[in-house]
Amino acid sequence: MPAPIPSHPEARRGALAATGCYLLWGIVPLYWRQLASIDAVELIAHRHVWSLLVLLLAVSLQGGFGAIATVLRSPRGVVLHLLSAALLTVNWLVYVHAVNTGRVIECSLGYFLVPLVNVLVGRFVLHERMRGLQWAAIACAALGVGLLVGTFGEVPLVALALAASWGAYSLMRKRSVLPALPALSVETMLLLPLAVGWLLYCEQQGRGALGRVDMGMHLLLLSAGVVTAVPLFLFAYGAQRIRLSTLGLLQYVSPSVQLLLGVVVYDEPFPVARAISFAWIWAGLALYSVDGLLQARRRGG
Repeated sequence: MPAPIPSHPEARRGALAATGCYLLWGIVPLYWRQLASIDAVELIAHRHVWSLLVLLLAVSLQGGFGAIATVLRSPRGVVLHLLSAALLTVNWLVYVHAVNTGRVIECSLGYFLVPLVNVLVGRFVLHERMRGLQWAAIACAALGVGLLVGTFGEVPLVALALAASWGAYSLMRKRSVLPALPALSVETMLLLPLAVGWLLYCEQQGRGALGRVDMGMHLLLLSAGVVTAVPLFLFAYGAQRIRLSTLGLLQYVSPSVQLLLGVVVYDEPFPVARAISFAWIWAGLALYSVDGLLQARRRGG
C-alpha cells in the first residue's frame, strides 16, 4: 500500500527544510576553512564533544533517551553503533583534511558518487537486484572516474574514501533501530572518551587550540556542535514530510554547491578534461535519478 501523500503545506515546509539541510552541507567548507590552522584530528575531536552536547539537548526535548538506553544495554547495538561511529569519524576526518588542504572539488566528487556506491552496496552486500538503468549509471560513473585517473595520472583517493566510508556508514545505519538524531547521539557518545582523551593530550603537549587561539576561533570551535546538528534537524524534519524520490533529487544540491565553492571561491583547477570526467559521472547520476523516479511512480510514492 503506498505511503500517504503529505498535505501541500507540509510537503512545502519539508522541501524547504531538506533544501536548507543540503545547502548547509554544501557551504560547510567555508566553516572548516576558517579553522584550517588547527589539526584535522583535533577538529574532529572537538566536533564529537560539542555535537554530543547539542544532540543530547535535542534528544531530551524529543524524549528519546529510552531508545538510546535500550541500544546501549545491547552488546550488539553497542558494537553496531561503534562501527558506524568509526566510519563516520573516518568520513569527517577525510573531509575536513581535504577541505583544509585545497581539495573541495574532489570532496564534491566523493558525494556525487555516494548514491551510486549505495547501489553497489545494495547489490553486493544486501544482494538486491539491480535494474538496467542502475547498471548503466554505474558504468557511466566508472568511466568518469577512469577518465580522471587516465587524464591526471592519479586515483581520486579523497573522493573514493568519502564515497566508500559514507556508503559503509549508511549500511550500518540501515541496521540501527534508532532515528537519525538518537543514532548520532549514541555514536558520538561511544567515541566521547577518545575525543576527550585526544583533546587533553593535545593540551598537555602544548599544541591544543583551547586557550591558545583568539576569541573568534574559540567561538568557531564551540560552534562545531551547531554546525553538525542543525542540518540533521532540518533533514529529519524534511524527510518525514516529502517523498523519498524528492529527497533523492535534493541530495545533489550539496555536492553541486561544494563544486561551485571549489571553482569560484577557492579557485581550484577545473580544466576541460576534469569537466568531461564529471560530465560522465553526472550522466550516471541522471540515469540513477530517472530510475528512482520511475520506481517511485510505479509504487505510487
